[in-house]
Amino acid sequence: MSHRDLLNSPEFARLVRRRWRVSLVLTALLFVLYYGYIILIATNRALVSRRLGETMTWGIPMGAAVIVGAWALTAAYVVWANRVYDPEAERLRRLAERL
Repeated sequence: MSHRDLLNSPEFARLVRRRWRVSLVLTALLFVLYYGYIILIATNRALVSRRLGETMTWGIPMGAAVIVGAWALTAAYVVWANRVYDPEAERLRRLAERL
């Protein structure tokens, strides 16, 4: 099997579709997280500006949660790539080299 055959194989196409699907889902979740926070600020200012102690409002921990959420989504992709995508890509590479 040549590299060209590998690129045209159904296994490689399936792997590429799977990577796109995971990437799009995580991107959509990130957009919901970020834009949900922005929309919340725009539409419910009273909630976001409600005091949480003397000097902090609810907007600060919510903003921090957005940042932590973005890190968590990035970590989820890295874990998925390391456990699923990279081993499968390596298996396909070895298959192409053997044939």
